[in-house]
Amino acid sequence: MVGSVFTVPRYGRESLADLFPSVLAGLGVAGETDRLGLGLSARRVCVLLVDGLGAEQLAEHADVAPFLAGAEPRVLTAGFPTTTTTSLTSLGVGVPPGEHGLVGYLLRVPGQERLMSPLKWRLHGAGPKVDLLKELVPEEFQPRATVFERAAAEGIAVTQVAPLMQAGSGLTRAVFRGSEFRFDVSMGDLVDGAVTALRQGDRSLVYAYHADLDTTGHVRGPGSQAWQLELANVDRAVRAIAERLPADGALVVTADHGMVELDDRVDFDTDPVLSDGVTELGGEPRARHVYTLDGAAKDVEAAWREVLGERFEVLLRDDAVDLGWFGPTVSAESLARIGDLVVVARNRGGVIRSAVEPLQSSLVGHHGSLTSAEMHVPLLVFQP
Repeated sequence: MVGSVFTVPRYGRESLADLFPSVLAGLGVAGETDRLGLGLSARRVCVLLVDGLGAEQLAEHADVAPFLAGAEPRVLTAGFPTTTTTSLTSLGVGVPPGEHGLVGYLLRVPGQERLMSPLKWRLHGAGPKVDLLKELVPEEFQPRATVFERAAAEGIAVTQVAPLMQAGSGLTRAVFRGSEFRFDVSMGDLVDGAVTALRQGDRSLVYAYHADLDTTGHVRGPGSQAWQLELANVDRAVRAIAERLPADGALVVTADHGMVELDDRVDFDTDPVLSDGVTELGGEPRARHVYTLDGAAKDVEAAWREVLGERFEVLLRDDAVDLGWFGPTVSAESLARIGDLVVVARNRGGVIRSAVEPLQSSLVGHHGSLTSAEMHVPLLVFQP
């Protein structure tokens, strides 16, 4: 049975793409709907996204994060694939991946000779230097109005609090444009920045982003001692924001994906059977976009099924789309970026590239697939 161990995204009902539209509805933005039934009674809302904080990992380590664990537990699904680029775009635009088009970590983009990394807004791998901000203008690559633009148009003061490297980046321009940017240099600075921005204007919306838990999980493993210590830092920061909320404020905490520890690695770079007929290997280890030679997709599908067995789901593009993983609607632009094959890990496996992607291949923690550990993210609301 296809995807028997998978959690299908609940687009339109309980997904990350539904969060900001629900917040905007609570702030009185015309045309927005409270899809999640948040029922927020606030004029000032901060949404804090903790990169890599899966709902299952939080529940397992509730003793480390007592403030977070003390909130009413509620869970959203990320979109597919469960990767930062895709999730942040779903969050910032308010639609599923099939509509916004940033459908993975590494993508084939028509007109480019190499795969694109939307997270870094540059071409992947060795080759001529290309100014992708000019060749793939972010505002044109993702032309839909962002939730921040929609909020600002209604007179809401909108602020993004994030590391300086995200200021003016391609991804920020594509999915978070419409906000004032305040960079942070530490966790304490993030707290101060969020609380200060909340007090702007008559109504305010703040989006704050924290990356260190995800980085720690990748390098040391989700649930490692280092990861738990960082989770404790996150817990203290959330408490600090919540304790400083204005009377008419609210804090919403969520994440872009969870994470699992890889224990089954299949190396694309050392297996000629896997590379036969393949032109590019996109995505990431737990959710690969496999781009093939014209007419070779079915042969490549058969070869990959033979090598990977039941540890992975290997699907032709149309089959993955028909399952609704990318959302109920998939645009022509999105379809062109999805692999001819979509290969997804069932348990704790990954298709790595030891030669071409040595750093990523050596990481302990990974995400991208549709398992509940990766798909479920927390939705925690705090109000005075």
